[in-house]
Amino acid sequence: MSAASDPLLDVRGLSLDFGSPRGRIHALRNVSLEVGAGRVVGIVGESGCGKSTLAYSIIGLLAANAEVVGGEIVFSGRNLIGLPDSEMRALRGREMSMIFQDPMTALNPVQTIGTQMLAIQYRDAVPTREKRKRAVEMLVKVGIPDPESRLKAYPHQFSGGMRQRICIAMALLVNPSLLIADEPTTALDATLEVQIVELLKDLQKDMGCSILFVSHHLGTVAELCDDVVVMYAGEVVERGSVRDIFHTPSHPYTEALLECDPGRIREKTRELPTIPGDVPNLIDVPDGCIFRSRCPKAFDRCVREAPAPRRVSGGHEASCHLLDELAEAAP
Repeated sequence: MSAASDPLLDVRGLSLDFGSPRGRIHALRNVSLEVGAGRVVGIVGESGCGKSTLAYSIIGLLAANAEVVGGEIVFSGRNLIGLPDSEMRALRGREMSMIFQDPMTALNPVQTIGTQMLAIQYRDAVPTREKRKRAVEMLVKVGIPDPESRLKAYPHQFSGGMRQRICIAMALLVNPSLLIADEPTTALDATLEVQIVELLKDLQKDMGCSILFVSHHLGTVAELCDDVVVMYAGEVVERGSVRDIFHTPSHPYTEALLECDPGRIREKTRELPTIPGDVPNLIDVPDGCIFRSRCPKAFDRCVREAPAPRRVSGGHEASCHLLDELAEAAP
């Protein structure tokens, strides 16, 4: 899955808890993934599976009740876990940046777009006119018409799609090595979603940055990403290339997710496909396979033993006991 050289981002066995009145919520458990230089990696899964929590862990914007209890987040050769706040702030907005989920609330409503785009360049010791020129050029790249005059406008004077373009422009204005996009198309309609995905593809090719793309929309991930990480209830259950995940899914949860994609429905129906059952309680994580209570293929071993990641082919891995069973049954 990773390039031949060391990956730009290497998350190794990351575990994270949230404190709560009912007990510790084990939100992430032994999560590992890699983002190679110039690669686009998608993270998919149901709502609440830990996708956004993982993204916020990487960029260091966690809530006060969050605690990393294990693992490493290695970015450009540096472990970010335990890094002083001053050093983490130096990385954010320069070497890594983020597009947030809701463009309607991501921008400061009482400041003009120009003020905010100049402010994000505060580290650069260049004249204000140069910063303004950069802002105009970036607005041109993301398709904002008449950028000179739009710098004087306030966020409420833009549509949702335009605001998301501005958020993308601000995130890329510092030319980061890693761009984290946390479901950047969720609040947009289908037409704008296509436009934003195409925009990200073009900008990624032009600038060469790596992208960690969080989404629940499988079609968007298939269109944009090189590699995919599938998460369920705080764990990575499968990872591989887009072709691996969409053509040869090897975990029952991945198969179930793909079956729920409306784009795969071939006949008219009044009921959309769903995955039966409920997500397990992450305060008291059950033994064995985390997906076993909802898995139609579960057997005795799934109750007793948590599956370890098993290589399917190349960079394709899945955590499922069925892979062991198939290997043992093979001649």
